[in-house]
Amino acid sequence: MPIAIQTDKAKEQHYELPTSFFKLVLGKYFKYSCCYFSDASKTLEDAEKAMLELYCERSRLEDGHTVLDVGCGWGSLSLYIAQTYSNCKITGICNSKTQKEFIEEQCRVLELQNVEIIVADISTFEMEASYDRIYSIEMFEHMKNYQNLLKKISKWMKEDTLLFVHHFCHKTFAYHFEDTNDDDWITKYFFTGGTMPSANLLLYFQDDVSVVDHWLVNGKHYAQTSEEWLKRMDNNLASIKPIMESTYGKDQAVKWTVYWRTFFIAVAELFGYNNGEEWMVTHFLFRKKME
Repeated sequence: MPIAIQTDKAKEQHYELPTSFFKLVLGKYFKYSCCYFSDASKTLEDAEKAMLELYCERSRLEDGHTVLDVGCGWGSLSLYIAQTYSNCKITGICNSKTQKEFIEEQCRVLELQNVEIIVADISTFEMEASYDRIYSIEMFEHMKNYQNLLKKISKWMKEDTLLFVHHFCHKTFAYHFEDTNDDDWITKYFFTGGTMPSANLLLYFQDDVSVVDHWLVNGKHYAQTSEEWLKRMDNNLASIKPIMESTYGKDQAVKWTVYWRTFFIAVAELFGYNNGEEWMVTHFLFRKKME
């Protein structure tokens, strides 16, 4: 099985939508993944920062480390590390030229010299390099062959490198997102080629890496994150209308506005179900398995 399938379709569904849309929906850190609403988190921005801080804490990041951010999105983690740990050198990999352009513009605005962004399909990308810390935030859900993916990533790890993975999950069952009938609209329109891992799925893929630690994050954090995105979307519908028209066409703009609202509602309901203890987020910390 290939590492990933239908990557162009998945990119089209999310990551080539104009950045202007996500500027109106996401928080100031541009984190398009689960945030962490701790007791101190009063706003979406607080929750974005809290989760970014948690990544750095759990991965044992130190100033001066070399960092690889695989599937870096709009650079929320790469830019956070670059600003907070000024002696770190960060390489981000994304599969979207619009994301690369956005991150590089942010680097110019913030006067950051320690970030490099590569546009590539991680399933086929190869390079000769190694890093002190490697991060993957909500990328494994777009992948299929975890054995080969972790084998690839392990080649970029040194003996003391740590790999930190954040992915959403079901507490027990792993399943594919498959477009088999009209009910599978999330698969068809938002998550083609996707996977819902189980909370412990990566424990079965330790040929090239070994688990150092494993955490669960209650699904209510993701429910609240998506509710905040929905709230921002609803508050900016007048500005979003021309974006939808230019992206999907005037005759499709209303439909796609409804689709995006429904997507955010569905995410909130899914992860909020059963008090956040059915679908949730998991964090893994791995080290390289040495011969």
